[in-house]
Amino acid sequence: MDNLFSSHGWSHFWAQSDAVGHFIAWLLLAMSICSWFFIISKSLAALRTRHSAHTLHAFWAAATLADGVALLQRSDSARIFSPLAQQALQLEAAPNSLAANLSRQDLSTRLLRQHLQEATLKMERGLTVLASIGATAPFVGLLGTVLGIYHSLSSVTAAGGAQIDKLAGPVGEALIMTALGLAVAIPAVLAYNGLNRINRVNSADLEGFAYDLQAYLQYNQPQSPNA
Repeated sequence: MDNLFSSHGWSHFWAQSDAVGHFIAWLLLAMSICSWFFIISKSLAALRTRHSAHTLHAFWAAATLADGVALLQRSDSARIFSPLAQQALQLEAAPNSLAANLSRQDLSTRLLRQHLQEATLKMERGLTVLASIGATAPFVGLLGTVLGIYHSLSSVTAAGGAQIDKLAGPVGEALIMTALGLAVAIPAVLAYNGLNRINRVNSADLEGFAYDLQAYLQYNQPQSPNA
């Protein structure tokens, strides 16, 4: 029994697995790569956005709107807050368009709401992928385990015996797929929850900034930096 698993392992499991088992393994690998891509990229973007949010006080301390926009553009590498400020600086509608018939207040509301939605979608992009991977990866791994156990039982039955040393090794190998599924799912779920929390904070800052800009534009006429 001490050498029960000595002749078994991942390489043996891979050799004994069929095309479906290989496909499931490659699928888990692809899901893991995709998950870590979004985990790293979205985490860096969220951190950049938090850094940009800290400069909003400096924006309102600027002498003019143009100065505040220039300051925010230099610090907002994630391009979340600066498009709102830039829109406030260039508040105008195309001639002969429906938007040209709107009042200045309604036009500012429409344009700020549009950029607010775009920024929110940008922050949330990729989170659905993380949630889907976190929810499905364990079941994909479990499917690979079920198929592996099925093939193991079929091999033992074909051999005409049910000795524990012939059954325990292949079953243990099949459980590797469940472990891989969990290894893919756990980081995705943790990252999804963490990024959602950061995005809620960033969204609150973004909505507050849009509200303040709307209040500013209601009582002040922005001047172009080229004026």
